[in-house]
Amino acid sequence: MHISDFNYELPDDLIAQHPLPQRDASRMLILDRAKQSWRDSYFRDLPDELSAEDVLVINNTRVFPARLRGNRVPSGGAIELLLAREIAPNTWEALARPARRLRVGETIEFDRGALQAQVIDSHPSGMRVIKFITDKDLNDIIDRIGSPPLPPYIKNDGRKPFEDKSRYQTVYAAHRGAIAAPTAGLHFTPSILDTLDSRGVRMCASATLPNTRLGLNDSR
Repeated sequence: MHISDFNYELPDDLIAQHPLPQRDASRMLILDRAKQSWRDSYFRDLPDELSAEDVLVINNTRVFPARLRGNRVPSGGAIELLLAREIAPNTWEALARPARRLRVGETIEFDRGALQAQVIDSHPSGMRVIKFITDKDLNDIIDRIGSPPLPPYIKNDGRKPFEDKSRYQTVYAAHRGAIAAPTAGLHFTPSILDTLDSRGVRMCASATLPNTRLGLNDSR
């Protein structure tokens, strides 16, 4: 078996570029393994498919605007960083584009010099280690100047403001750290969570202690 066996053509006009006004109005495909059949439905009907014997595991990681655009100093060449992992205070592993132009020792500035960073290491994988130079809270700065890491099939050049950053979060997002939204969870609404809870469906969060039931105060 080869990965290419799973390739398929998806026409551009079938890829949604904007979210629906109502999260739970998205379509849902239900597969019945016992009957070897499938049928179309809507996500708002999910509670009807679950019972008190079921456990729903969710990812409650909160997405942060991990894409930063800056310029090399002093050349002014454009650089884009996608922050991947914080390895020390104010120090991140990041994917860079174009990576070949970003060497160890180089300086990058963001937001017209309001934030600077230095490349302190380069990994064979292409990752760069970036040390941000600031005496302010780096997370606050990233939240202000960063962009949501939209998937490549969303045709946004990153310079257009995302219509609603909260729409790229799940309603139960709690713990900062994701560089991409857990997209399957974007369709949940407080109403669906209330209905699931009232029917005794257990909900566990993968980013917290296992087997911990989510109270409504924890799931939003």
